[in-house]
Amino acid sequence: MIHTVLIILELTLFVLAFITLLNIKHWSVRGFDFPKVQLLVLYVIVAVLSVIFENYQTNLAILALLLVSAAIVFHLIRVVPYTRLYPKEVQNNTHHDTNNTLTIMSFNVLMSNNQYAVLLDLVKQNKPDLLLLLETNKTWETALKALDADYQYQIKIPKENLYGMHFYSKSPLETSQVHYLVNQDIPSISATIRLASGQQIQLFGLHPMPPSPTESANTVNRDAELLLVGKEAAASEIPVVVFGDLNDVAWSRSTRLFKKISGLLDPRIGRGHYNTFHADYALLRWPLDHLFHSKHFMLNVIKVLPHAGSDHFPIYVSLQFHREHNHQQVSLECDLDDEEEAEKNINEAFQ
Repeated sequence: MIHTVLIILELTLFVLAFITLLNIKHWSVRGFDFPKVQLLVLYVIVAVLSVIFENYQTNLAILALLLVSAAIVFHLIRVVPYTRLYPKEVQNNTHHDTNNTLTIMSFNVLMSNNQYAVLLDLVKQNKPDLLLLLETNKTWETALKALDADYQYQIKIPKENLYGMHFYSKSPLETSQVHYLVNQDIPSISATIRLASGQQIQLFGLHPMPPSPTESANTVNRDAELLLVGKEAAASEIPVVVFGDLNDVAWSRSTRLFKKISGLLDPRIGRGHYNTFHADYALLRWPLDHLFHSKHFMLNVIKVLPHAGSDHFPIYVSLQFHREHNHQQVSLECDLDDEEEAEKNINEAFQ
């Protein structure tokens, strides 16, 4: 009996691993993008149990072990780049220059969360130049009035639908715009600022809808929003930073396509996962909040901040602008197939 159970389990896990390679956008498939580390652990456990209990007297038993082993390798390929075992995609900064430093804090506050003082303390401790808060409503806006003294430049979009956004900047916003790229109820922000050195920076703040049975049946709108911003980032003539809760994981097909289209870099590669969700369940965490940037920046610091009452952790990143170093950092290459897939995904959202 145990042999049959193991074989069925191994074959099922193989399907669940590789089905994510297909361009199926339904939440029931895309949901398997998220727990790659957890699935990897499960696959290893099943493989070990198979070795212990299986006698491999049938070809099917041998095949099942080979398939689950292939799934283990596949998951390793996906998650190992987000460990110190992999080369860094973004180099460490070694020439600190405060005039060219940009610090950013992003946090999905969880609209029902009322630990306002905890967030204010984190902002006071870390002193980011830019602060993006997501899932904010009028109640949150009122509770955070104390930020106005240090952050004179703001974009406030309070909403009761879990997609409110509040953006705070210490630097003047030379341009700023609220977009509703694919859904009239879900905003995103674009703005430009200047560093103390005078260098202009293009910013994008995002919070697309996640695939889930309670919010969106598929990832069509999320993927289209990411790709539309990715195309704008690629066309920008100035350095770019994209950040926010993207409701996607770093190793997914959709995020990799976004990176190819945008040409942006991920400072987590070669450093760690920096899991930000779920803050309350240590065994069910993955990197849901992101920051990507153009080749013009090197990294000073990236860190996940302490629990602040939300189901997300805040994330903090310090970047250093280095125009002369942008050729040393290589982004994912984008080919014609990638461009065609991106266009198809964007068009699908508007059909």
